Amino acid sequence: MLKLIGILIVVIGFILKLDTIAVVVVAGVVTGLVGGLSFNEILTVLGDSFVTNRYMSVFLITLPVIAILENNGLKERAVNLIGNVKAATTGKILAIYMAIRTVASALSLRLGGHVQFIRPLINPMAVGAAEAKYEEVDEEEEERIKGLSAAVENYGNFYGQNVFIASGGVLLIVGTLQELGYNVTPLDVSKGALPIAIIAVIVVSFQFFIFDGRIKSKRNLK
Repeated sequence: MLKLIGILIVVIGFILKLDTIAVVVVAGVVTGLVGGLSFNEILTVLGDSFVTNRYMSVFLITLPVIAILENNGLKERAVNLIGNVKAATTGKILAIYMAIRTVASALSLRLGGHVQFIRPLINPMAVGAAEAKYEEVDEEEEERIKGLSAAVENYGNFYGQNVFIASGGVLLIVGTLQELGYNVTPLDVSKGALPIAIIAVIVVSFQFFIFDGRIKSKRNLK
């Protein structure tokens, strides 16, 4: 029961509004000492945990950066930029991003993200393209564009990541199939994922172009 003292320390620290990181570290150290670990072993566990989750720390650092950019007119700049491209449409912008996001995932490049790209850049550009072409976008259309913008990030990441031979998804698939008696390699899975990724880009782009057609048809009926 004494080993749960770390939870009590965290609760008390949060109630007293003490420094979050300090409270968590103290709780971890105390829990480790009570559990019979030496101080060196505790530091090793903390260090290993930090290294394992270092990418999450990097992700959190991007949040204030994006907030500062948005506060200084990032969305407005994106809308103005796309508004000057007369041939741009919502469907074309999302289709181009779909191709870029899929290739980035296939190469295991950390390009994209709902927070880093979709909210401050892709969605405003997609809405801006529709507004530049049709002067105004109603609430229903804007919400639809938001949904498509969020979806394209998921599409590109999901279908592109397994093309990379050393991705976690590929290794999981290989391990699972080998346990079931199938002799496959990461290269086999990557080869199988490549045509699926290409088909996904084509199908999803077609979906976006259909949306363009619906907006245009709606304007023609008015």
